[in-house]
Amino acid sequence: MSDIFISYARSSEPQARRIGEALRALGYGVWRDDEIPAHRAYADVIRERLAAAKAVVVVWSAEAVRSEWVQSEADRARAEHKLVQLTIDGAELPMPFDRLQCADMTGWDGAADQPGWRKVVESVVHLAGRPGPTPAPPAEAPAPPPPRLSVCVLPFANMSGEAEQEYFSDGIGEDIITDLSKVSALAVTARNTAFAYKGKSFDLRQVARELSVSHLLEGSVRKSGNRVRITAQLIDGASGNHLWAERYDRELTDIFALQDEISEAIVRALKLKLLPEEKKAIERRGTDNAEAYDLYLMARQHFSTGNDGDPRREEAIIRFCRRAVELDPAYGRAWALMGWAQMRLRFRLGRTDIDSWAAVEKALALEPELAEAHALKAEHLRYEGHTGEAAAEAELAMRLDPESHDANRTAGAILFSQGRYAEAIPLWEKASALMESSFSSSGMLVTCYTALGDAEGARRAARTTLARAEAVLAVDRGNGGALGYGVGALAVLGEGERARDWARRALLIDPDNMHMRYNLACGLCAHLRDTETALELLGPYFAAAGDIDDVAHPKVDPDLDAIRDDPRFKAMMAAAEARLKGP
Repeated sequence: MSDIFISYARSSEPQARRIGEALRALGYGVWRDDEIPAHRAYADVIRERLAAAKAVVVVWSAEAVRSEWVQSEADRARAEHKLVQLTIDGAELPMPFDRLQCADMTGWDGAADQPGWRKVVESVVHLAGRPGPTPAPPAEAPAPPPPRLSVCVLPFANMSGEAEQEYFSDGIGEDIITDLSKVSALAVTARNTAFAYKGKSFDLRQVARELSVSHLLEGSVRKSGNRVRITAQLIDGASGNHLWAERYDRELTDIFALQDEISEAIVRALKLKLLPEEKKAIERRGTDNAEAYDLYLMARQHFSTGNDGDPRREEAIIRFCRRAVELDPAYGRAWALMGWAQMRLRFRLGRTDIDSWAAVEKALALEPELAEAHALKAEHLRYEGHTGEAAAEAELAMRLDPESHDANRTAGAILFSQGRYAEAIPLWEKASALMESSFSSSGMLVTCYTALGDAEGARRAARTTLARAEAVLAVDRGNGGALGYGVGALAVLGEGERARDWARRALLIDPDNMHMRYNLACGLCAHLRDTETALELLGPYFAAAGDIDDVAHPKVDPDLDAIRDDPRFKAMMAAAEARLKGP
């Protein structure tokens, strides 16, 4: 294992590489996340390397400050007293890191006598010991490689005049990011980083500096009936000048050809050569049916922001996806998403008449390497009590696509069910970053950080959860799922009265949402110490429990530790367990 672990945001990769090379030149073993073997799960290697490192060098930048993944690695290093932090652009550090020593390496050119670099080396020596002998320099240093072109695809603005069309403009931007990522000569900013700018006013040149990208793509989408208008502009990050701009007015049925045109136009504007296999990969999509694609995007929006615990959410997802696969029976992603909704109806909402395995098998038969389908299979196996098989399937999903929201979320849920909260945190952090509208992933982080005694981590996750819950409630005031997670977030943030008001409102609006009741009980029990109200809320929850997981989860949930030994809690759990196991 290496002496030093380097944590950084993706846009800071050139600076992180230079820092790593300078530390290696001093004789240290250095590790960055570009060295993960193909057969290993990303999160597993990160945990292993973090634990083994003697020093963790965190490269703070404007993007890193917003990265929950970088903050999670920095939190771990701080807790283990091996944090070395530096800033490359003077970004304001998040709490509690703003209270710790941080070397200023803004504009560092590799000079060994720069004060910031000396400070970093002194800290590394203190933590990792004196370096080994400095390797002899090569007789002639190789010429540095030419700078790699890089682009950030900013979220496309929804110009339809209808908030419910947001799913479509987001989907267009996400697909262009995916397409451009297949061009080997182009570095593309990750989707979760780009979408941090959604809905904000910003100076394009400042964004380019913050993300260290050479170019930016911005645009807008107007969808009306069967027509779609897309505008797109490619901008030079240094000058702010337009290199290319175009407006397209097409039928919705042309949406895939239109996305291909935009991606290929960007490649031409940057004077890059698109290899034949890259062109083929860009044109390969889950479906060629525009209506099926639109339905899938709508279903995905319901999945991320709908009322968790309300069967109508799952039923709507199933309707959208069923129509999508009627239009294109080979649409694997739509089969997988339909399977998710069917699984939740069956295992979380007691609909034992639902067959959720058929969609799993269909998705895997159509796309054997689809990470979302393997994550769905893992969840299914977990609900059926096959924990070992579920963990293996989740690991496979992570290997297939470490950037999959579903894969990270499922792997985190499995670790959580085993009480392995510290290991679950990086996965929930990644899931939360990959789907910025989801309040459930950040809500689970509140529980994990609280269980580990990390009050600042819990508050940070609570702020994210509350902001997301409020955004959903602004559109759907009766969303019980958002209210349930919001109560816990408010309680963590010291807003006890507001948390109680939300709980009362939630029970008036959606009294039959048992998932919401459970989350209300967790928030009141863990953070407001209102154990009596928590027990009252849990009575109907256990009485309505439709699956053994409804009992298995409370057994390991640290939010309920304050009532775990209460005879009433034990009696409710025992009665539910006996009923579900049957004679």
